[in-house]
Amino acid sequence: MLKPTALRYRPEDCSIARSLEVLGERWTILVLREAFSGVRRFDDIQQNTGAPRQVLSQRLAHLVEHGILRRVPYQEPGQRQRHEYRLTEKGLDLYPVLVGLLHWGDKYLADEGGPSVRLTHKDCGAPVRVTMLCADGHEIGSAREVRPVPLS
Repeated sequence: MLKPTALRYRPEDCSIARSLEVLGERWTILVLREAFSGVRRFDDIQQNTGAPRQVLSQRLAHLVEHGILRRVPYQEPGQRQRHEYRLTEKGLDLYPVLVGLLHWGDKYLADEGGPSVRLTHKDCGAPVRVTMLCADGHEIGSAREVRPVPLS
């Protein structure tokens, strides 16, 4: 009996597993949420996420090490030099992932009052949604419309 197509690949070559090695931790995702909201400074990130300082320091270093965030020095008058954290191009490419998590959470986990935030397009004000398209521009409505094709 043949294995289903989706299982005929080497698990050690799985890009999902590799991505989770970098991103698969709660505080990491919350740090990214803050970065996408324009929060750049350690104390502000710590306040908004509630992450313990040592954990936050480790997560920020991890994201910098992987090229998702970059450290940029700043100095307030009369204070020591510090760093703020800005998304790199690699980090910005994670935006659809976070929007997808937001929409899934809104659909299945929101409080009775509904979602706490709505993402809108700056130019026209319409709600933002994540959409999958094939290379020919056809919208993919569900996983049932996709076929995994192993490359090895």
